Amino acid sequence: MSAGSGTKAIVAALAANLGIATAKFVAFGFTGSSSMLAEGIHSLADSGNQALLLVGGKRARRERTPQHPFGYGRERYFYAFVVAVVLFTVGAAFSLYEGYHKIHEALEHPEHGIDSPEWAFGVLIVAIIMEIFSFRTAIVESNLVRGEQSWWEFIRRSKAPELPVVLLEDLGALVGLVLALFGVTMAVVTGDPVWDGIGTVSIGVLLGVIAVILAIETKSLLIGEGASPEAERKIIDALESVEQVDRVIHIRTQYVGPEEMLVAAKIAVQHDDTAADVARGIDAAEAKVREQFPEARLIYLEPALDEAAAPEGEAATTV
Repeated sequence: MSAGSGTKAIVAALAANLGIATAKFVAFGFTGSSSMLAEGIHSLADSGNQALLLVGGKRARRERTPQHPFGYGRERYFYAFVVAVVLFTVGAAFSLYEGYHKIHEALEHPEHGIDSPEWAFGVLIVAIIMEIFSFRTAIVESNLVRGEQSWWEFIRRSKAPELPVVLLEDLGALVGLVLALFGVTMAVVTGDPVWDGIGTVSIGVLLGVIAVILAIETKSLLIGEGASPEAERKIIDALESVEQVDRVIHIRTQYVGPEEMLVAAKIAVQHDDTAADVARGIDAAEAKVREQFPEARLIYLEPALDEAAAPEGEAATTV
């Protein structure tokens, strides 16, 4: 995968989550804490999610076929969407159920507290340190491609889904660990196991919010997003900078993969241009666009006379 796919960040997150999941399940076995169980399931789900992102990246590199003439780039969007579904169903739903069950049990049997809480504290502190390392790796990898965008803009506008997914997962894991630590601490200090259930429910709500954000963003990519208005304006400027192109009558763009953009435009040419002139102009226009946007691998330009170019009901100046 390309640098923008964040393979290093995915592998770092996968290694961290596998180790953390094992430690959390061991701690749950000693403490009986529902927060530890929820966090263990959370880390296990995250590990599966990172494996899915790696699988999606590998499958997206397959050669295009007659059945899929634009290639398999959108496989990465599909697997990122599956990650959001897994995070919601396995992570959020399980945590909410386990939290409700723990609170109900604590209200009926308040004497059943957390056993050997030192296991929970030790594992949670180590897990926080490991997650900080994973999150830092994701931040460093994201900064290589983020440019001047804010973090929210990067998550919303990135065409490569892996880094935003890993960033949100790592952030959710860190906040979830803090919530688990809070729940366990309050349960030990007050002697009331309800706090452990409250921490578990909080983790479920957090995972649900992150899953919904991921689902919305990856759904948009999966359906098909075009270039940003600023990028589209630059593409039009590049096309119109060619001598044989009078102006762009209308244009459509769409990402068919994280690093592959389709550009289709109708361009106005001179009445007295020969076919050879038009062909040279189209070649030059494509080269101009690719100079600024290397990802514009698929460019289709339709020449037309200006007065006949605009379809009925569509102004000639629309883009």
